[in-house]
Amino acid sequence: MSDLVIVESPAKAKTIKKYLGSGYEVVASMGHVRDLPKSRLSVDIKNSFTPKYEIIKGKEKLVDELKSTADKCDNIFLATDPDREGEAISWHLAYILGLPTDETNRVEFNEITKTGVTNGMSNPRKINIDLVNAQQARRVLDRLVGYKLSPFISQKIRRGLSAGRVQSVAVRIIVDREEEIRKFKPEEYWSIDAKFIPKGSRKSFTASLYSDANGKIKITNQQQAEKIEADLQDAEYIITKVKNGTRKKSPAPPFITSTLQQEASRKLGFQSRRTMKVAQELYEGVDINGMGATGLITYMRTDSLRISNVAIEEATEFIKSQYGDKYLPAKPRFFKSRNNAQDGHEAIRPSMPHLTPDSVKSSLTSDQYKLYKLIWNRFTASQMADCIQKTTQADISANGYIFKASGYRVDFDGFTTLYVEGKDEEEEKSTQLPPLENNMPVKCKELKKNQHFTQPPARYTEASLIKALEEYGIGRPSTYAATITTITSHEYVKREGKSLVPTELGEVTTNLMKERFPKIVNVKFTTQMEENLDMVEGGKEEWVNLLDDFYGDFEKTLKKAKTDMEGVKIQLKEDETDIVCDKCGRKMVVKVGRYGKFIACPGYPECKNILKYVEKTGVKCPKCDGDVIVKHTKTKRIFYGCSNYPQCDFVSWNEPSNEKCPQCGEILYKKKGKKPVLFCATDGCGFTKTVNLDEK
Repeated sequence: MSDLVIVESPAKAKTIKKYLGSGYEVVASMGHVRDLPKSRLSVDIKNSFTPKYEIIKGKEKLVDELKSTADKCDNIFLATDPDREGEAISWHLAYILGLPTDETNRVEFNEITKTGVTNGMSNPRKINIDLVNAQQARRVLDRLVGYKLSPFISQKIRRGLSAGRVQSVAVRIIVDREEEIRKFKPEEYWSIDAKFIPKGSRKSFTASLYSDANGKIKITNQQQAEKIEADLQDAEYIITKVKNGTRKKSPAPPFITSTLQQEASRKLGFQSRRTMKVAQELYEGVDINGMGATGLITYMRTDSLRISNVAIEEATEFIKSQYGDKYLPAKPRFFKSRNNAQDGHEAIRPSMPHLTPDSVKSSLTSDQYKLYKLIWNRFTASQMADCIQKTTQADISANGYIFKASGYRVDFDGFTTLYVEGKDEEEEKSTQLPPLENNMPVKCKELKKNQHFTQPPARYTEASLIKALEEYGIGRPSTYAATITTITSHEYVKREGKSLVPTELGEVTTNLMKERFPKIVNVKFTTQMEENLDMVEGGKEEWVNLLDDFYGDFEKTLKKAKTDMEGVKIQLKEDETDIVCDKCGRKMVVKVGRYGKFIACPGYPECKNILKYVEKTGVKCPKCDGDVIVKHTKTKRIFYGCSNYPQCDFVSWNEPSNEKCPQCGEILYKKKGKKPVLFCATDGCGFTKTVNLDEK
């Protein structure tokens, strides 16, 4: 006889089994085993919103095996992930296996290491029913919105559409930004820059016009710029003020879920879904040479910046041995979490800080190594000394005008020797000014006026959208990746380079939601709902009351929308094609059916002409001058082929471009990655060209 430990994945089971040894059976539930069936609403609204759970289709055999194994064991421990979703899985497992919910059989592993597993097994607790109820409330809430609202949206716009409590708000944020960009009116302004050389020096430096006798100056047109330029002709320039100083730059805190996704997007080019997949692998355990299955990072779904004292001590020892005492701060660094953080787990950090990325590189995939290095570097740098910079600011005067120059040099690199946080905007570049003194004359080597126009706000990238969702309090760390995947896969939003751009479908759907269901796409309402769910988790609110408060108003709004829009169908411009129906002469449109997209005549039911949907790339086939089209394998992997197949056998995994190789004349192909490139596939050529993301 032995004790049974149930986790969610085989990889996690393998790692934990190594630490528990004989006497324990460790098995995986493969995620959820019981849920609301997809085929119907499965919520008894009239009976306190009671969910009608069923064994997930295809998992009946697994459940039977779990029951059989449980019957042979003395004790059963539920060790699913330490969050709401994991708590709900444990609750469902307890129901299926007939375990009392007040039994101390729930264990948590915040890191899959010997210490983490031992501590978890030594401190079993009861299933936290408040956590379970918070998950149930979210699940039922999303089911009500999705299953009640999606059919209405599909009927009014296009078949197969979906609406969601979080996804619809995320799309609105992107749509609202696009409207800002369209309404933006650029304003002209000018700058005047000068290049100076101090007397007795060969090193030049640049400065920008800042003010005149009346104060800070704003140049709004060419005439004004030319007048200033004329005023400064043959002027004598002298330094009237020099200010030297010192500034400290502190390291960024270790990662939480949202910042990990943002930084992986900026530095690695990872989409959030890819980031979370790899992070899950690092948490659950990887086979490390000489160590076996080892969990390399702490739990990756967290909004807390808390770090254990043991981890800080280990990082301190490493920094001291590798860099020396001067790279340590006066005292260990602790970081404050956001006010609304749940603080259930530590920040994301290496579970064993002494395991450097290079020491485990040979055991990791490329993605695992890149992400582990990012996490390891960020955490270690967070415990290092400040970067010290020496700053200089100088005013240069001439004919009543003042130019300003500023620069800095790094006096002590501190944490930046290991890691510097990525930014969405361009940072000030390090420039060093030559020695400057008050009343020092300088020679103007060059005076240049430049025309500029104010720029509209930038479109959201995946990184900046996650940052916005976090700041608004929409969704939770575990939902960001799924939300972005949903809105792109449902074609509400498309990717253009790194930018997220709303489609016509996304804009039309959002405008309909804003008009008919303003609460659902209201940022403040969605934020409040997240706070209410947190109150359920904290035992301060009844989950059924939360649903009741929401559903009464929602049901009335939906009923009114159906009545007001009876018989109304919104036609999308993007659905129309250039294909003329050969039976009635109308322009055919793209429709979505049970099996995907197809092309049909808009004259249905009078005309029932339909054609197969083909997605063109805009590139001509290099073999026969047919169209290169997007195709899919049985596993939905994308490849490219000729529309004249089988007469033409052109096929490629890489997307062809319209550009020709300057060396051999063959077409160039697109290779995706952090820095997309065009490359020549001809044997022996080897030509490559980096692609500008804005032109991609």
